[in-house]
Amino acid sequence: MLPTLSSLSPGQSARVRGLLPGCPMYRRFQDLGLIEGTLVRCLMKSPLGDPKAYLIRGAVIALRKSDSDTVTVDPAADAVPFMPAEQAVPHGAV
Repeated sequence: MLPTLSSLSPGQSARVRGLLPGCPMYRRFQDLGLIEGTLVRCLMKSPLGDPKAYLIRGAVIALRKSDSDTVTVDPAADAVPFMPAEQAVPHGAV
């Protein structure tokens, strides 16, 4: 079984491998930039675990598990290290 986007934990990155056949969100995912080779980073998950927020081509997109289960991924060895939001410097702070 191939790993899917929903299997990523906050801070993990992967490259999109493809969409499962019959994906009802196929066209919408393409519009969002979820095409083969796109680097995706899981940023955070909601308190109950669903949905999760992903960084996709510079935009933060929240996806339900049922939808992110249709996106297959490969672990990204070339991903830039991720800084959790708790450690980030607030905008304007020096």
